[in-house]
Amino acid sequence: VQKSHVDHSITPAALRFGEGSHGSVLSGNYAPTRVSSGWKSTLVAIGGYVVAMSPPVEALMRKMATLPRTGRGAVVFIGVLSIGLSLINWGIALIFCGLLVKQIARRPDMRLDYRAAGAAAYLCLGCGFTLGISSSAAQLQANSSSIPESLMPITGVIGFDQTILTWQNILVVVIITIVSSLVCYYSTPGAGKEKTAEDLGVSLEMERVETKRPTRPGDFLEHSPILTILVVALASGWAFKTFSSGNPLITISGLNTYNFVFLMLGILLHWRPRNLIDTFSRAMPSAAGVLLQFPFYAGIAQILTKVTNAQGDSLSDRISHWFVGISSSEIGFSYVVGIYSALMGFFIPSAGGKWIIEAPYVMTAANEIGAHLGWTVMVYNISETLPNFINPFWMLPLLGILGLKSRDLIGYTSVQFFVHVPIMLTLAAVLMPTFTYLPPQMP
Repeated sequence: VQKSHVDHSITPAALRFGEGSHGSVLSGNYAPTRVSSGWKSTLVAIGGYVVAMSPPVEALMRKMATLPRTGRGAVVFIGVLSIGLSLINWGIALIFCGLLVKQIARRPDMRLDYRAAGAAAYLCLGCGFTLGISSSAAQLQANSSSIPESLMPITGVIGFDQTILTWQNILVVVIITIVSSLVCYYSTPGAGKEKTAEDLGVSLEMERVETKRPTRPGDFLEHSPILTILVVALASGWAFKTFSSGNPLITISGLNTYNFVFLMLGILLHWRPRNLIDTFSRAMPSAAGVLLQFPFYAGIAQILTKVTNAQGDSLSDRISHWFVGISSSEIGFSYVVGIYSALMGFFIPSAGGKWIIEAPYVMTAANEIGAHLGWTVMVYNISETLPNFINPFWMLPLLGILGLKSRDLIGYTSVQFFVHVPIMLTLAAVLMPTFTYLPPQMP
């Protein structure tokens, strides 16, 4: 093996590129906390996919597919389920509801508009998941180990009791579910106008995965539940001790614990390691976009907060002053943050990654105005996913399951977008004065 030849004389200079009196961009401080958040967010998608594709969940899905009585009722049913599941895990919601659409479409006694049903399955990423425990921003802020060092003095630790578990957020979830259901119902074509999967030329045949029998002694463990039982038993002991020794809400707020729980659940539901490995491999493409984005977001966030001008002001400081300057009240501030976050969502379609960029200046402005920090996080959560309705980036895993193109769903999701935008932005704004400002709480 040949040794690589590196000119070590230039390495220090390369590492110091961008370093000076006004801060450092690439001086070896490439925001490792932010990059690791990308890996954790990737596991959210993979963990949800693995659970949704397990045999027990598939059996449950077949039973649930028999519940709707009409095509329109099925679309509403899928939409409500998508929003509900997304509060727990958006990966489960997206994959489960996508597969449920196909399962219902197979029913010979129902004419299901395949496009409207697919759009309903996508509600989880358009208006649901950031309002529950799968919210990357709420999770990041609730756990001191997840908060970047530069952000801690600005926000402190913001627990779930200040964000997703407030009565105001529960009210938003109820309203958003009702509004989405009504849009699903009235936007679904009536009898005789439906476009079924057959009409669209989509095959609904179930994929048959051949189960290979072990041929070597070493393959035995892959096809045996022995390892599963041992791993889950150890994990259960750890989980019991961890959750019983402290506040369960604080415990589950950490992305590490959250991902661990869903991965262990996936291992248990698949029962045999070979099944788990195969499903895990199929889940990886759905997370490719997240993996690609976060390193770029880490660099952007580092530039925003660390690079300063001659007066010592960073770009984050300047933007926060702009927010304060155009906001005359808490309600005005909420509208500004909501509109800005929604606009940013068109260009940066990632909840957790975008929060890392926005948080420094948005939360600085919130402190200056006296806006509740927890609800500022929720204003961001409520508004930033709205562009997902018309941005096809997050549709890709669902489109792969359904065998459709983005143009098949965009018409229906666009209706949701135009209905949701004024309602959600106004809700987020008018609820802000119901909170009392609290300064950043340090751990």
